[in-house]
Amino acid sequence: MLSFLKKKNQEETVKELKACISGRVIPITEVKDQVFSSRALGDGIAIEPEGNIITAPGDGVISVVMEDTRHAVGMTLNNGAEILIHEGLDTVEMNGEGFELFVKAGEKVKAGDRLLKFDADLILERGFEKTCVLVLTNTDEFPDVTFHTGMLGEQNQTVVVSF
Repeated sequence: MLSFLKKKNQEETVKELKACISGRVIPITEVKDQVFSSRALGDGIAIEPEGNIITAPGDGVISVVMEDTRHAVGMTLNNGAEILIHEGLDTVEMNGEGFELFVKAGEKVKAGDRLLKFDADLILERGFEKTCVLVLTNTDEFPDVTFHTGMLGEQNQTVVVSF
């Protein structure tokens, strides 16, 4: 079939993820939390954020939101990848204070859609790290995945994961 006859609303398979927030992109192994740095939840990247709004790194469906604590969002991308975006280290202890969710479980999102907002100053004031972690929780299903680190990432622009 000729490509111009394809449906315009047909979803393209996600081949890359863009930075969900601007900042320095580091390997997950450098995160100051052993749950993440040991890759116990999966492989990924982390970003030392410069902003305070986290956006969807790719197209997919919100699979889970931490409604009480509002510090983390899970997504299932349209390529089958399952990701966890976690704002801050040990910020679950803030019980949602300083966090605002923009999405609900089951909601479809596009790359660049707002997921959550956080108060970076409050996180630091409470003695926590504001590192944003992006984990591919089903890493085993993507043997050719590449994580791009060691650079300054620009939100919605810089590729941080390639499938």
